[in-house]
Amino acid sequence: MRRSNANPILVILFLFLFSAVTRAETVWIDTRSSFEHFFDNIEGDARISHGDIVEEVSKLYPDKNTEIGLYCVRGVRAGKAMEALQRAGYENVFNAGSIDEARAARGMADDE
Repeated sequence: MRRSNANPILVILFLFLFSAVTRAETVWIDTRSSFEHFFDNIEGDARISHGDIVEEVSKLYPDKNTEIGLYCVRGVRAGKAMEALQRAGYENVFNAGSIDEARAARGMADDE
């Protein structure tokens, strides 16, 4: 049996660096109206109405493997947006439900 000369520390370092490079951040999109967004929003998240979702997302995130989290008030509009993006070929899209559920999924407090 042949014994490997690979240094275990180098192997672990390589795996750590590779996973950090390949791990993408989730893109979060608020599918509520601009009026709703004005009164309550998560800083840094895009706001795209569910009716414009495919056109806008394809401009901003042309990679169809982009992980996209969608939310609205109860998850209904986010669900419609998710279905539209999936029909357009986006594979890593999920409906986070409400804005509060999106905050909770990210470990945020309600006022962040």
